[in-house]
Amino acid sequence: MTAVPGPLFALALASISFIGPLAIHLFIPVIPAVRAALGLSEAFAQLTFSIALFVMAFATLVYGSLSDRYGRRPVLLSGLILFLVGSGISAFADSVTTLVLGRLIQAIGAGCGVTLVRAIAQDVYGRNLVKAIAYLTMAYTIGPMVAPIAGGILIDAFGWRSVFLFAFGAGGLIALTAYLAVYESKPPSKARPLSRAGGSVLRDYVTLFRNPTFACFVLQSGLCSASFLVTATAASSLMKEMLHRPSSEFGLYFLLFPFGFLAGNFVTSRIGTRVANETMVLAGSVVVLLTVVSQAGVQLSGIVTPLTLFTPGFFLSFSQGITLPYAQAGALETAPKLAGTAAGIGVFMQNFAGATFAQLYGLLADGTVVPLAEVTTLVGLLCFSVGATPFYMARRRRWAAEGG
Repeated sequence: MTAVPGPLFALALASISFIGPLAIHLFIPVIPAVRAALGLSEAFAQLTFSIALFVMAFATLVYGSLSDRYGRRPVLLSGLILFLVGSGISAFADSVTTLVLGRLIQAIGAGCGVTLVRAIAQDVYGRNLVKAIAYLTMAYTIGPMVAPIAGGILIDAFGWRSVFLFAFGAGGLIALTAYLAVYESKPPSKARPLSRAGGSVLRDYVTLFRNPTFACFVLQSGLCSASFLVTATAASSLMKEMLHRPSSEFGLYFLLFPFGFLAGNFVTSRIGTRVANETMVLAGSVVVLLTVVSQAGVQLSGIVTPLTLFTPGFFLSFSQGITLPYAQAGALETAPKLAGTAAGIGVFMQNFAGATFAQLYGLLADGTVVPLAEVTTLVGLLCFSVGATPFYMARRRRWAAEGG
């Protein structure tokens, strides 16, 4: 593609990244409101959140593979349209069944966002990929900043359904911007029979996961994201039900999460490629482990306040900021010809791990901070284990080269 990406193109990519927060972060303050309005159990209320993450996780795999074969633009625009349809159904849902259906369609559409933004960035920015992802992720943090505050205010003023009207309006603007500004960065390849294409996709997955560095990078990014999502959803429920604070106050405290993310990405944008991917991923994993252990110690000692619920989120988000661009770039660089599929797997792992551990918290939740401490500590230990592995492998390769 000969077109040179300009500011409008970059702005369009950044705006597409907001689709994820509109489906995820906007709904976090809705969870206790839906539970109260519909008389749901804690686990079922949590399911209305985590099911969207599960669906987004699998949708990202499809988007990545389809975009490698049929081009980025048509697949992207199709996903944005699905997001609008799902938001509209959710806004006018009159039952739990309809709400879940709307959330599923919304999540399928939202799966196109981060996956295709990363794949398009790989197509057009090349050697500047780490910086491009860092700046795009900095833009992404605006979504988590705005969404919970807007969601909390809308819930207190107009009820929980109004958040989906907000999502529909914002999604419409994003879709229009994408239609006008995003050109095709990867021309469609020749179509293949469905059976052969399916087998090829499976071979692509096998090829990628045979590389232990790729596997560890995507697993670490998923577990790092899970630590954030478990803490955020737990804080939403505990703020409302344990501390009896309004939804709008949750949105204000939630700013600690995206500010941490923004700080981490600022550090990443300054460091660039001067530090190895493996080193930065290990550093982020250490921050996650130290944070969740400290969080558990403070909260289990009986100190449960909005600050003790949300301050750990700043450091977990900071860890994401200094980890995700390097983990994503490292994963994509292992197989440039499968960039779309690799990006899809990366986003899949973030959503799938987040949904799995968020739902695990929902199943264990008992109105105290004990389940939060248990789940986040487990996630932190796993995150450190997989985050340290690429660093150790790189060191072994260097030692072997020096010994040879």
